[in-house]
Amino acid sequence: MSKNRGDASPGPGGAKNRGRMIRAMTTIDRRSLLTLSAAALLGPGLARGFPAPEKAPAAPGKTEVKTAGIRLIPVDGKYKVWTKKVGSGPIKLLTLHGGPGFGHEYFECFEDFLPQAGVEFYYYDQLGSSYSDQPNDPSLWTIDRFREEVEQVRAALGLENFYLYGQSWGSMLAIEYALKYQRHLKGLVLSSMTASIPSYMAYTARLRAALPKDAVATLEKYEATNSYDAPEYQQVIMDVLYKRHVCRLDPWPDPVERAFKHVNNQVYNTMQGNNEFVVTGTFKDWDRWADLPKITVPTLVIGAKYDEMDPEDIRREGRLIPRSRTLICENGSHLAMWDDQEAYFKGLIGFLHDVESGRGPAPKSA
Repeated sequence: MSKNRGDASPGPGGAKNRGRMIRAMTTIDRRSLLTLSAAALLGPGLARGFPAPEKAPAAPGKTEVKTAGIRLIPVDGKYKVWTKKVGSGPIKLLTLHGGPGFGHEYFECFEDFLPQAGVEFYYYDQLGSSYSDQPNDPSLWTIDRFREEVEQVRAALGLENFYLYGQSWGSMLAIEYALKYQRHLKGLVLSSMTASIPSYMAYTARLRAALPKDAVATLEKYEATNSYDAPEYQQVIMDVLYKRHVCRLDPWPDPVERAFKHVNNQVYNTMQGNNEFVVTGTFKDWDRWADLPKITVPTLVIGAKYDEMDPEDIRREGRLIPRSRTLICENGSHLAMWDDQEAYFKGLIGFLHDVESGRGPAPKSA
């Protein structure tokens, strides 16, 4: 095969035949060319004078346009957030992603597990994230406003007696939602989140101290000048901290890479701070340990051995929530739905099926 597919034919007479073709093409006038072009556009039937096919009769009534389960939900009277229904089944589950300021992408592995188990679940990009509107207004990024946004989304989707699933920041949001709106819930799933930011900071300080000495020295060097965007600093965060405690797969799956690529830093920095170690944002004092006993719906609390969240905090949440079950993924980290999938989805699906069949966690005795 020739390297350049546009080369002239190497056979005898190739150049002479090509010259005849060029001369023949130049004898076609403009009108003939337009006629030939029109015939080509109309197709072979019409070019021969055949009658055009009759238009199909319009379907009676208004037909629904299919959108692959995607709906844009109005919130706060002026914005829209993106949602997508995946699967169809008796168990309804609304997902709340982490960040804050990330999006639904890193939940895409759910599609390989939940629909097959009869779970109809909903992706939902919170305001400021991925496919939803991204207003440039830091005053919007508060826990209370996001909680009310979730309620607006629930109502618009018509979800009642449903399961609310939160991961990381999404679990904070799920706790806040349950404390005010648990009358709408059938169950709650809290994945990879302690009930207190001060507790979280205490544990990440221990994780930081366990990093290699040169990594800690690099962090301290750039933190002293607030140079959090310095390439060396970011390299330690991504290549040392995150690969130990956020996702232990190498390489990271594409949905995880996309989630990090699409993060809205204004939302993240306003609420959290510059990174996992530097929590200076609006939720730095958040603490709900004392309120967990008020959550009375069946609850699954998920943690992981290598998570940024202390497994002992996860177990403590399980003890404080009256009707709860605790799952610790022994091979997982913060994104255990990726790096410990078998344990993660076995536990999640088992919990949903048990609650549906009346075998969910019973209230703990006093």
